[in-house]
Amino acid sequence: MTEQTQYILAIDQGTTSTRAIVFDHDGQIVSSGQKEHEQIFPKSGWVEHDPVEIWRNTRAVVADALQQAEINRHQLAGVGITNQRETAVVWDKTNGEPVYNAIVWQDTRTQRICNELGGDEGADKYKERVGLPLATYFSGPKIKWILDNVEGAREKAEAGDLLFGNTDSWVLWNLTGGQNGGVHVTDVTNASRTMLMNIDTLDWNEDIAKDMGIPTSMLPEIKSSSEIYGYGRKNDLLIDTPIAGILGDQQAATFGQACFEVGQAKNTYGTGNFMLINTGEELVRSENGLLTTVAYKIGDAKPVYALEGSIAVTGSLVQWVRDNLGLIKSAPEIEDLAKKVDDNGGCYVVPAFSGLFAPYWKSDARGAIVGMTRYINKNHIARAALESTAFQSAEVLEAMNADSGVDLTELKVDGGMVQNETLMQFQADILGVPVVRPSVIETTALGAAYAAGIAVGFWEGEQDVIANWSEGKRWEPDMDDETRERSLRLWKKAVTKTFEWVDEDVEAANE
Repeated sequence: MTEQTQYILAIDQGTTSTRAIVFDHDGQIVSSGQKEHEQIFPKSGWVEHDPVEIWRNTRAVVADALQQAEINRHQLAGVGITNQRETAVVWDKTNGEPVYNAIVWQDTRTQRICNELGGDEGADKYKERVGLPLATYFSGPKIKWILDNVEGAREKAEAGDLLFGNTDSWVLWNLTGGQNGGVHVTDVTNASRTMLMNIDTLDWNEDIAKDMGIPTSMLPEIKSSSEIYGYGRKNDLLIDTPIAGILGDQQAATFGQACFEVGQAKNTYGTGNFMLINTGEELVRSENGLLTTVAYKIGDAKPVYALEGSIAVTGSLVQWVRDNLGLIKSAPEIEDLAKKVDDNGGCYVVPAFSGLFAPYWKSDARGAIVGMTRYINKNHIARAALESTAFQSAEVLEAMNADSGVDLTELKVDGGMVQNETLMQFQADILGVPVVRPSVIETTALGAAYAAGIAVGFWEGEQDVIANWSEGKRWEPDMDDETRERSLRLWKKAVTKTFEWVDEDVEAANE
């Protein structure tokens, strides 16, 4: 770091948009740029993104952030990348073109592939090796689907011409030159979401890749979360700038929240919700529907692990209320409706649009609104939609407490939905523990910035992250135990109504 390099740039390639944020040494936001990309739904249960649009938007938001800050690459010490995990991109390294749209983590088309791979052993076939159940959520089966269904893809893959990556690898490859020398790398946190990486040795499992028919030549090199991977390509805004940090979005938020001690946890409220608890250098295998994942690895240091509870639909439920039902014109309006009633009126919304993730892992579930009466109006539905986020998080926390053997005393929160005060108060109420929001809520981008900054010496290490973290607001629980327990019982009853919805008749109807 020189006196001239005063900032770190984070690229946050998310599910609904791509952002670039410039941070200063205090971890404060200097400027940002953001662009949404199209959500493509070719069939029921299918969710895709255009990787070319994502790359185009990445370049645009970087330009916007630098222009707004009135700086150029010379003031940047480095660049960090964080990304939507599990979303699979397969592209031709000879021309840089994707062979198919990115298949998004929410997509459920690979259920038959998962069933076939599991065979008699079922969903836990690979769990001991990779920390994950066989589920449509993860990248490996998505790669197999592309190779099996895109004309000519398997032949190109076997010839060594195709590359795979989650969107971190796609962005990095293009940032560092694309077909002209682009670096094909991922970090341990993203690799741990593919179902192809050994969770203990942090290398690719060739046997599982073979089972899925995936040539290992497609797979990126696995690196730590904090080291210099390459430099910005020529004729670009970031020419010669070190790209030095990669963390999957939920691990990045964990890092940005300074959850470095065993037992510290955070919950991110985004398109979905993701709660992670630090288990240290110990690899803990869940017995309650959680995932074993890598939290981060700094340079040559040992990896730090986490247990994760993944919830597919939370913020995207608010988008659905806005775009599909038309009850609101903008996402923040849902709080205005919810505040017009004292409770949900007995109505519960279970948004199993992509099946149910933690702690159930039921891909045959589908969404339901239950408890409907003539009394229910749009305000109750809005409140029930918000409350579903808190209820789902409560079930994940219950599983975490059981796996860790330690009850959390408070929950750090971040992400777009934490601006919703009604939701945050209900979350504290239904958990029975305080909910704490940091002063800088963009912790996902901040975590990637910290990883990059540590790699290039802009920050010295985790202690600088801890020093920069500060509490923004705290919500204390204000619900009696009887009401809390009854509400949770009714929620769990509602969840059971979504089970085993998908069968041959439903699949035929949706074709």
